[in-house]
Order: sequence, then C-alpha cells, then structure tokens
Amino acid sequence: MQKTISTLIITLSLSLLVNAQNNTKDDTKVIHSLVTNQSIINWTGSYLFKYYEHKGTVDFKKGNLITKNGNIIGGSFVIDMTTISNEEYRLDNGNGPIGHLKNSDFFDVAIYPEAKLELTKVTYYSNTNEHRLEGNLIIKEISKPIMIKAMVDDVAKTIKTKFKIDRRDWGINYESKFKDSAISDAIAFDILLQF
Repeated sequence: MQKTISTLIITLSLSLLVNAQNNTKDDTKVIHSLVTNQSIINWTGSYLFKYYEHKGTVDFKKGNLITKNGNIIGGSFVIDMTTISNEEYRLDNGNGPIGHLKNSDFFDVAIYPEAKLELTKVTYYSNTNEHRLEGNLIIKEISKPIMIKAMVDDVAKTIKTKFKIDRRDWGINYESKFKDSAISDAIAFDILLQF
C-alpha cells in the first residue's frame, strides 16, 4: 500500500512539473540577422521648384532584429553610405549627383562612411498589423530620434517601411545658389528588410 502511495505521489509530482514547464513563457531573446544582399534602402530627393527628382539606393552593411516571445523588442542596423547610387547616373564615375551626395555638401562619406539606426521601442497594433518603430537615426555622427510605421510579414521574414526625414536635422545643409534649383529639405526612404 505504501509503495502504491509513493508511486502515486511521484506520478502526480511529475505531472505538475511538466504542466508548470508547459505554462512557463519563454523569455529567451532571439537575434535575427539581416540578409544584407536582399535588403535595400531606396531614396528619393526632389527639387522645390521643379517637377524633377533623383532616385537611388543605399546598401546595408549589417543588421539584426531582436525578438522576445515572438515580439520585436529592438534591433540595430548599419548603413554603408559609400554605396549611395543614383538610377540616372550609374555610369557618371562620381562626376554627377552621386559625387555631390558623397562629398562634404551632403553626406561626406570619406569622413562618415556609415549611418546607423538603433531601435529602442516597438509597439504593435493588431487591428492594422502595423508596428511603430522608435529609435535613433545616426547620420554624420548626429543622433536624432525617429518614429516610423512598418509592416511585418512573419512568413516572408520581411519588414517594409516608407518615411521621410528633414536632412537639416542631421547637418545636411547644402543649398543651391539658384532659386529654381533649390533642393527640398525632405528625403524620402522606401526600405525592405529581409531576415
């Protein structure tokens, strides 16, 4: 009889232990690496007084996204500013807009070859499947807070976002001498992140 009671107590204890383990949340952080050759930043810059714009791309150098319990909680991305390209002037050998964007008038990539985005807070809106990403964008060693909305595709493991920044906030203060060639202060970005 005592052996039967002991067996019953052991069985009950094991059952409670297994149930407790199954009900415990997994608080482990998971780091997802950015697939840089499948991720891209598309940029657009325009003029104030002309119906004309320049478009191009910039490549990521590296990046990661951090999740906990399946939710995004942070991440960081490094952008290779030396890879700035322009669709219309791919073969200009640095003499057209790209050379201009890379020099001290704009991004000064010889001194500041990298830009960074560090996520500090992520809010998920289940009714629209949108995420609000908050963090710091660092260009030319100037860090400014930024807030962007993004769509996350868990199946494709992608994040897509579109937003604009005011270039003056990061010390990109070039102004054309000619009023009709004045450049807009806004730079638009269309970004795909692949993990």
